[in-house]
This record gives sequence, structure tokens and C-alpha cells, in this order.
Amino acid sequence: MSSTALITGASKGLGAEFARLFASKNVNLILVARSEKELNELKDELENRFNISVWTIAKDLTIPENVQAVYDEIKRAGTEVDYLVNNAGFGDFGYFADTEWERHRKMIELNISTLSQFCHLFIQDWIPRKSGKILNVASTAAFQPGPGMSVYFASKAYVANFSQAIAYEFRKYGITVTTLCPGPVKTNFGRAARMNHPNGFLKDMKTPLPEEVVSFGYRAMMKGKALAIHGVLNKFVASSVRFLPRKWLATLSAKVISW
Repeated sequence: MSSTALITGASKGLGAEFARLFASKNVNLILVARSEKELNELKDELENRFNISVWTIAKDLTIPENVQAVYDEIKRAGTEVDYLVNNAGFGDFGYFADTEWERHRKMIELNISTLSQFCHLFIQDWIPRKSGKILNVASTAAFQPGPGMSVYFASKAYVANFSQAIAYEFRKYGITVTTLCPGPVKTNFGRAARMNHPNGFLKDMKTPLPEEVVSFGYRAMMKGKALAIHGVLNKFVASSVRFLPRKWLATLSAKVISW
């Protein structure tokens, strides 16, 4: 019997690469993002390349009721989801007070509330059958405060801590939750986050391709790992910050992103 993966933020970047990887494993797909055009282009690509079915749902997941609407649509179709990849999210570059509240609100809604609600909805289905795998995309930003990207860094800290907590809670049901923490990746994230600043150390950093990060995250998910930090340097930094005085972390983060 074929399995199905639900991927949010699937129209480009890491989300689209997750879709390609799952498709190559003969997993049927439910792809959710705002852009119907980009979703349908990806659907055509994957159905032509692989012997799978792809269902696209164009919804803005910063609107709270759309999460429930996506879930209800899947349930009405009688489709069972086996893998949930919570990839949808965005960041923003700028001082907290200089950014309009509506953008902060949408970031909190998408990065935190949408991810949490999808986990809650599908867990209810998975507990009785004692199976299911979740991959929540966080970031190495989760391990320190981030002046200049304060809400984004805080939202990813939530994702990492929340995901590891529910991974512990659900292990008795045979359900795994993996937190993927990549560093900077060659995607359109910077453009979407309005990062036109030179970005200090980051401008010279060698960044991995999306498919590298996705392959790493997929392997960790299939092994049931609770935390997957991509890259040796990123693992070192994530471990190191635990030993630094808290008052230093904001200063160091600000220097990295050049504030």
C-alpha cells in the first residue's frame, strides 16, 4: 500500500526539494503553499517523472482557519497521511520596532501556530494506529537570541523545544518527531526576509544546496532522530552556545548578522 506525505511551504526551496525526494521514494504527495501556479508546476514535474499522485492545496497558512480547512479537506477525501513535513515559515530582517506588527504576527502564526496545529491534528489520527513521522523545520537560529531577526530566532527556538518535547511524549505510540536545524541554505529565504544588508560573516559563508539539507533531514526523519543539525560547524556552534554566558549571546548573534 502506498504512503502519503503532506508538505507545507512546498512551492519552492526546501519544501519543493522535500517533495522531489519523497516522490523519488514512490510516496504520494499533498503539497500546500500559497502559490497555486508554482504548486501546479511542481505537480506536473513530479507526476511526469515519478509514478505517484500529487494533490496540491493552495492556501495561505498565515490565516489560522486555513490549517483546519486543509486538514478537513484531506479527511473528507479519505486520505491517510503518513509523513508530515512542517516546512512553511519565513523570517524578517530589521529591528523589531521598525517592522510593522502585521508582518510579525504572520511570522508567529506561520512559524509557530500553523506548525503546532498540524502536529496536533495529525497526532490524533496517528495515536490509534501507532505510526507516523513528523519533520519540523527549525534552524540553527533556535539556539540563541537574534537581534535584527528577533521574532524569527525566537520562533525557531519554539519549534526546536516544542518538537523535542512532543518527540518524547509520542515515542510510546511509535510516532517520531524530528527537528531539522539547518544553517543558511541557498534558497530564496534571504530575499523573502528582506535581507539586503551585507550580512557580515554570512556573506562569505559557503552555504549548502537545498537538496543536501533535505537529504540529511530525510535520513534523520526515517531513523526517528529527535534533533538533526546540518553541518559540522553548525553542530559545533549549537553545542558551544550552551557554555557561553547568556549576556554574550545576543552580542555575538548581532555581530554575525551585522547589527
